Amino acid sequence: MSETPYNVLFLCTGNSARSIIAEAILNQDGKGRFKAYSAGSKPQGAPHPNTLDLLKGLGHSTDFARSKSWEEFSGPDAPQMDFVFTVCDSAAAEECPFWPGQPMTAHWGVPDPAKVEGSEAVRRVAFSETYRMLRNRISVFVDLPISSLDRMALKRRLDDIGDTAANAD
Repeated sequence: MSETPYNVLFLCTGNSARSIIAEAILNQDGKGRFKAYSAGSKPQGAPHPNTLDLLKGLGHSTDFARSKSWEEFSGPDAPQMDFVFTVCDSAAAEECPFWPGQPMTAHWGVPDPAKVEGSEAVRRVAFSETYRMLRNRISVFVDLPISSLDRMALKRRLDDIGDTAANAD
């Protein structure tokens, strides 16, 4: 196992819900093996209030949470990413940001809870469901024997997490 934590970037479009939720989960469940970040291709300017309420209610710190552009992580002073996961919903024809360079990448699409319409209860359920889906995927990810897999096997496993989880969720 690497002594330096793996840097992981979760990308989506608005960086107000899904990617921030994933960042919070991995930073808590990664037990120091991972350092998670989040960003968006078209950041909304602030985390969605339901994102913050959900995370706080589940015992996550929200001090880190802010909506930011992926460009913040592309400069020379930015942390070098080991993994980049897109969590935008390609089924809803969302444009997923592309990450250049050599990190391991995979698409773990999740519907955007911020776009759910209906009562407050319906919207809160959508955020809870997003959390559940991301937590399931991240749980599988943190249990991978990363250092013992070759690059192709690791890529296959990362893709499988998105594919299998989408069908099992």
